[in-house]
Amino acid sequence: MMTEDRLTADPELTLIAQAQHGDRWAFGELIYRHQQKVINLVYRMCGDEQLAEDAAQEAFIRAWQHLPDYRPQAPFRSWLYRIALNAARDLLRRERETVDVDELPLVAPEEGPASAAERHERAALVQRAVLALPEASRAVIILREYEGLSYKEIAEALDIPLGTVMSRLNYARTQLRQTLAPWLVA
Repeated sequence: MMTEDRLTADPELTLIAQAQHGDRWAFGELIYRHQQKVINLVYRMCGDEQLAEDAAQEAFIRAWQHLPDYRPQAPFRSWLYRIALNAARDLLRRERETVDVDELPLVAPEEGPASAAERHERAALVQRAVLALPEASRAVIILREYEGLSYKEIAEALDIPLGTVMSRLNYARTQLRQTLAPWLVA
């Protein structure tokens, strides 16, 4: 189990230990700390805000149910991301609806009309390119580029070998480069 030194050194481990013993307040604090990142991760996977919120809620329910099984050898964030990605995949399978990324609000209100339109167009283009990637490659690129996880953390979050992370990341980057090449400035 966790040593007393590690618990006092990492407040998150203390919360996890408390939550594992049934402390709902401690689990609520863990949700508070990770909720927005989980929603952002799922949103980048599926491109649908409502689906992202539903998947995040489902992920936190599953996390509560499986929290006794969590072991702190892997970061809590990686464990939680794996659960969130699985919840998102399950919901996407049920939904099977096409997302219209043109309907997504991507414009900051303080921008001028021309720069806002250009920014919106670029963001939609990148989002379409990411959403067009195969699910496995999309998950790896999102965890690396948007969430900033290391290759090792990605391998832990997706429960795949490190070499697979590297090959999927290379594939995703190559596909994105090819897809976005006409719009890239030399």
